[in-house]
Amino acid sequence: MVRFDAKLADQAYELRELVAAETGQISAESGRLRSLAVTSGKGGVGKSSISANLALALGRLGKRVALLDADLGLANLDLLLGVTSRYNLAHVIRGERRLEEVFVEVDEGVLIVPGGVGMADIADLDPRRQLALIESLSVLDSMADVLIVDTGAGLHRTVVSFCLATDSVLLLTTPEPAAVRDCYGMLKVLAFSGGTGIDVNLVVNMASSDEEAASVASRVQMAAAQFLGISVPYAGYVLRDEAVRRAAETSRPFLIYQPGCAASQCVRWIASRLAKAGPSGELPPKAVVGRGVKGFLFRLAKRLTRSR
Repeated sequence: MVRFDAKLADQAYELRELVAAETGQISAESGRLRSLAVTSGKGGVGKSSISANLALALGRLGKRVALLDADLGLANLDLLLGVTSRYNLAHVIRGERRLEEVFVEVDEGVLIVPGGVGMADIADLDPRRQLALIESLSVLDSMADVLIVDTGAGLHRTVVSFCLATDSVLLLTTPEPAAVRDCYGMLKVLAFSGGTGIDVNLVVNMASSDEEAASVASRVQMAAAQFLGISVPYAGYVLRDEAVRRAAETSRPFLIYQPGCAASQCVRWIASRLAKAGPSGELPPKAVVGRGVKGFLFRLAKRLTRSR
């Protein structure tokens, strides 16, 4: 199980350290791409915003990042990142566009792969075309170190399929009671669908303080351990910040709009913990090597087909 071992008691201190002195670029580990789903039990918790800004933060730490927009209902990552994507994977699946026409570079080392409804279409392909698509997309293994999959929100079976197909999951909640309840609901579905070996890590977004975030995380962790028999490591928190709203109004990620704001510092801290994972770090080999784009897509196609 991937454990970010975030040591949340030290996050406030480490945030200040990150602002005082960036640690330079972190070279990409050798091995295949890691896939990471970013999901939530309900909408309105800032999932896509965190996906976009986490991708940028990892890119600025020397990681090559591919950001897959897999929100079938509200594919808006391009808007959040201030770019225009004319095509998505549906065009590739229908043979209307080449794969390289779909990718959009949004920052140094970061590209977006507009998926949209095209991702669900994978389940409708015959085995030969399915394999051909997977083979073509596997080029990402040589282009990126990390694949961040921005899923839809809620307990839809397609969202669950994306989560269970990736190497690990970042599950977002806010301190709002309804969000915490739905966060636990998502954990319950993932545990029942993927077993106790699922790899889920918790992020508390829009927290008023580190103490509030820690309290929310503790409640979720205790419920997951007691009723589901699973461990849910606490990956970090992002403070509520007016700069996030202002950045969204300008169609820019808050990490670019105001790099020094509290939310940007928090996201950089989470990214730095993830980027530092390696053979000498706390994370186990699965998180270091990953199973690649091809492995992710094979598992996704299988689960999407099964859920039809």
